[in-house]
Amino acid sequence: MKIYGITGWKNCGKTGLMERLISEFCRRGLSVSTLKHAHHSTDVDHPGTDSHRHREAGAAEVILASPSRVAIMQELRDTPEPSFTELLARLRPVDLVLVEGFKRESHPKIEAYRTAAGQSLIAPQDTSIRAVASDIPLHLDRPVFDLDATEVIADFIAQEITL
Repeated sequence: MKIYGITGWKNCGKTGLMERLISEFCRRGLSVSTLKHAHHSTDVDHPGTDSHRHREAGAAEVILASPSRVAIMQELRDTPEPSFTELLARLRPVDLVLVEGFKRESHPKIEAYRTAAGQSLIAPQDTSIRAVASDIPLHLDRPVFDLDATEVIADFIAQEITL
């Protein structure tokens, strides 16, 4: 599996860029999965559902299956969060895994940057960031793309990882 990331600070356009890239790579006939890191506690289940009741009762893992999707919920309880590598290993093989977040990992990435977010660029201090997708022109030692230039960014990623 080929792996490429989109990183950046909150409200810099990561999720929108991810969504457009997923659509673009799928349009090109590739199979795509994603790995997203959340810094806050998150839950895809809701109180009152049978699966939530199973988890609340103490189940370490609950698989919820339907004709349209399967969700596997694993309770960490007092165990550490799985590593980036462990999470990738859980995915079924696909052509491309797009990763949102995971700033500190060494996989190749594009930084999403919006001036309105008021944050500094990560790229100057991080060599794993191969390019920046920005809402303003920037002068850097690596490629800078318009944040909305989805096809151009997808071409860059495909060339970088020989897709």
